[in-house]
Amino acid sequence: MTTLLVASTGGHLAELHGLAPRLGVQGDCVWVTFDSPQSRSLLDGQEVIHVPPATTRDAVGALRDLLAARRLLGGGRFRRVVSTGASVAMSFFLPAARHGLSCHYIESATRTDGPSLTGRLAAKVPRTRLYTQHPGWADGRWSYGGSIFDGHVATRQTTPRPVSRIVVALGTHDRFGFPRLLRRLVHVLPPEAEVLWQVGSTVIPRMPAGARREVPYAEMQQAMREADVIVTHAGVGCALAAMGSGHRAVFVPRRRRHGEHVDDHQVGMARELDRRGLALAREADEVTAGDLAEAARWTVTTTGAVTPFRWTA
Repeated sequence: MTTLLVASTGGHLAELHGLAPRLGVQGDCVWVTFDSPQSRSLLDGQEVIHVPPATTRDAVGALRDLLAARRLLGGGRFRRVVSTGASVAMSFFLPAARHGLSCHYIESATRTDGPSLTGRLAAKVPRTRLYTQHPGWADGRWSYGGSIFDGHVATRQTTPRPVSRIVVALGTHDRFGFPRLLRRLVHVLPPEAEVLWQVGSTVIPRMPAGARREVPYAEMQQAMREADVIVTHAGVGCALAAMGSGHRAVFVPRRRRHGEHVDDHQVGMARELDRRGLALAREADEVTAGDLAEAARWTVTTTGAVTPFRWTA
């Protein structure tokens, strides 16, 4: 039974890639995502179909993906579709349901209190199975399957670590900058530190030297591995990248009231990772040099004993 694994790039793809081994479908699956350095690196050696990119609440992009899905699903090769979102999930679920394929939607770990807009729409597709990564809001319709963060453990080192190499990752979304955090970090980060600034669309009057809109995927991964501390917005992709490089990041949520995202889902995400001890959650206006020093004392490892994701295959 060939499974189609569908996700937009960024955190959604990072989650699905991390969960795939726990789904038990890797032997017979095809990936659908957008063409990007991240997708080419993560999915190297696997069968991948690239579809047109769609950003947040992008009706035109979603329609293009729907047309691509209709062409792809008409051949009878696939028997089920699994997605972690975002809008590309609906673009594939609608024609998949019409062709009699089973659909499985795994809500992002960022949604700690309830489903996203995509999740609410997926719930309207007949026979679609729905999964949450937070047991607190599982109910008769949404089943708790586990979390992408299961198996990660943080350990505090006995000796302090100097903060001389820092990675700042503010995301790459075209519509949402994070000037509050960038202004704070310009004043807080040690002036002698070597800093990789990935700022996306964020602009402030006095930009830090060397600030870059985007950093190539491989370069960012290498910089995270070599960093003493990572400061990032509270996105799931950045969280997974930081933990994968062994860091407990300073994790700062965007706020809707400041125009930094469409809602406050990053707030719940930051609190959840702080509760697990896997990130140091701070508000943008409250990050201190002490937070950097504290985060640098921690390492994150994986236990290797993660249970399979609980889903109805």
